[in-house]
Amino acid sequence: MFNESVLFLLLLLVIGFFAKNNSLMIAIAVLLVLKVFHIDSKLFSYIQTKGINWGVTVITIAVLAPIASGEIGFKDLTAAFKSPYAWVALVSGMAVALLAKGGVTLLAKDPQITTALVLGTILSVSIFKGVAVGPLIGAGIAYASMKMIGFFIR
Repeated sequence: MFNESVLFLLLLLVIGFFAKNNSLMIAIAVLLVLKVFHIDSKLFSYIQTKGINWGVTVITIAVLAPIASGEIGFKDLTAAFKSPYAWVALVSGMAVALLAKGGVTLLAKDPQITTALVLGTILSVSIFKGVAVGPLIGAGIAYASMKMIGFFIR
């Protein structure tokens, strides 16, 4: 029952508790429940390959919910583009989406990098009172950084 992966998850659970990172604690609890009921071998590989896409879908739904509820409409969209800050936000949104795309690529190619990204997020939340936006953007930034470093090292 208490193999290395369970102990590692429990350690991350404790860190998540002290960092007050509910998303991390819920994720670990789900994984531990799957392990306890011995359905981990079938589901973990599926979750690993499809989970990021599920998360992106859930985030997209959350972002589109104000449009669906009528809270944001075409009037708000046209009014927003009259502000220079809206243009900065537009470019920033595009940049973040491109970084996240690189993050998906990196996490698919090198899933063990997730551990360092989660640890970095936990440290930032607990030490600097940062906001946990998840490993996807962190992976995107890491991907872009690795590409830049690779460009200069060649």
